[in-house]
Amino acid sequence: MKTDFTFTIKSVCFDEHYQPADNTRITTNFANLARGDKRQDNLRNALRMVNNRFNALANWDNPTGDRYAVELEIISVEMDVAGSGHAFPSIEILKTNILDHQTQERIEGIVGNNFSSYVRDYDFSVLLQNHNKNQPQFSVPGNFGDLHGKLFQHFVSSQAYKAHFKKLPVICLSVSDNKVYYRTENQHPVLGVEYLANESSLTEQYFKKMGLKVRYFMPPNSVAPLAFYFFGDLLNHYTNLELISTISTMETFQKIYRPEIYNANAAAGKCYQPTLNNADHSITHIVYDREERSRLAIAQGKFAEEHFIKPYQHILEQWSASHA
Repeated sequence: MKTDFTFTIKSVCFDEHYQPADNTRITTNFANLARGDKRQDNLRNALRMVNNRFNALANWDNPTGDRYAVELEIISVEMDVAGSGHAFPSIEILKTNILDHQTQERIEGIVGNNFSSYVRDYDFSVLLQNHNKNQPQFSVPGNFGDLHGKLFQHFVSSQAYKAHFKKLPVICLSVSDNKVYYRTENQHPVLGVEYLANESSLTEQYFKKMGLKVRYFMPPNSVAPLAFYFFGDLLNHYTNLELISTISTMETFQKIYRPEIYNANAAAGKCYQPTLNNADHSITHIVYDREERSRLAIAQGKFAEEHFIKPYQHILEQWSASHA
């Protein structure tokens, strides 16, 4: 099949003046903060948390704890299907950049970090829900995540991606609250102590179709492991500063969105099961509506169905079959 997809990459600075674009998923971490009466306070406080955490981890040659600042870019990827001229908002990710105040050097960080996708919303909030409607037992369609996974890998291997980014993406997510994690003896100076999960999750299987592996690490002075999804060798393909930029950014988001896990008052032990019912945690001074975020995921999944899945269904099916 000769028909291919064209990717267009756009970038906008994520700072205290950030305003979400019209086609940005409003449930996305960074977009959710930039709404409401407290939007500027939310953004300012979140960025301060990121910088403080970065300097705490990058503490060598940094006696006053203010050597570095993290600059964040929101990377929006639009996809033109079959040369139609109509771009669909494919994914949004974050790119970190590190400003060294001591050397005045601007160091490129990691792309990925947060991961936002309308098609993923469709898969989980529409396709999976419809598949299990009125069924006595939960199950997953056999081809669940196939199209999304192929589209993501196609983007990462595209000339558009290679022209903008030097390294492959790393995505950092919360651990699952329905799994148990066991601490190992493996320890990295920046990523921290590695944990192993007792079983694979649907999210892991979904991201595996995107070509990504997962490892769980609890960084120094953190209270819970983070899930790192990556290509290749996470521990050796990225510098310490690059890894710290991802940890400081995504741990900050998780403290805001999952305080029961990531802002808990007691750290994970040797055997750890996260829970959103943990009352022993601290709240950040950042406004966030978690219930709204879950509700809007369904609306965004239906948006993807209406504007992407249904209009281009025949093309997408043919393309997916040709990229087995």
